[in-house]
Formats: sequence, C-alpha cells, structure tokens
Amino acid sequence: MRFPPRITRIGAAAAVLSALLVGGTVTATPAAAAVGSICYSDLPSQAYDTLELIEQGGPYPFSQDGTVFQNRERILPSQPSGYYHEYTVITPGSSTRGARRIVTGEENQEDYYTADHYASFDLINYGC
Repeated sequence: MRFPPRITRIGAAAAVLSALLVGGTVTATPAAAAVGSICYSDLPSQAYDTLELIEQGGPYPFSQDGTVFQNRERILPSQPSGYYHEYTVITPGSSTRGARRIVTGEENQEDYYTADHYASFDLINYGC
C-alpha cells in the first residue's frame, strides 16, 4: 500500500485563506473542481490488486500499464510530461481493459481512480 498523498484538502483551503487574507483573488480552475475524493475502503476490490502491483513494480496484466498518462483531458493538476502513469483496474466480465484506471503522480505520491475512462477522477484518500 502506498503512503497517503501529501496533497490534502487542508492544504488547498490554507492556500485560499492565505490569498484572501493578503487581499488576493482566488480563481477556481476546471481541473481542481473536477477532481473528487474517494476513500480507499470504497474502491472496488480490483483496485486494491492494481495498487499492490504498482507497489511491487509489476508484473502488470496489460502492456499499457505503467505508461505515461498524458492528461489530455486536463482534469488532473497540470504537471510536466511524464509525471503521471496509468494502470488498468480489471473490470470483471470485460473482454477489454475496460474503463477503470489508477493514475499515479510520482513526486507527491498521489493516486487517482477513474471508473469512466478519464471523464472524472477521484484522489484516493488512504486515511478513511
């Protein structure tokens, strides 16, 4: 299991409060608003298997696992190319990779889950 991400909602709230206190403005970006949160315990069981494989460094069931995620949808926070990597979460009964993925951000060790092939993301909260 990975350690909890260092990016928290408390950090975002502190940034907003700081901007307001010094007379700055706060603008919401579509990416920040589109990322939700999901408790680790609420993930499908197959996501636990994927997270365990990531922790072990593989082997992965699909050749695309571990490849760079481009963030073309611009839902996740903007980062340099190569920052994010994607991994398949097996979908029972699917003859393809399905739509479920874990996307990792290595520097801050954040893990995101998407059940709808990148239309939305939830930051995995390991503390609940």
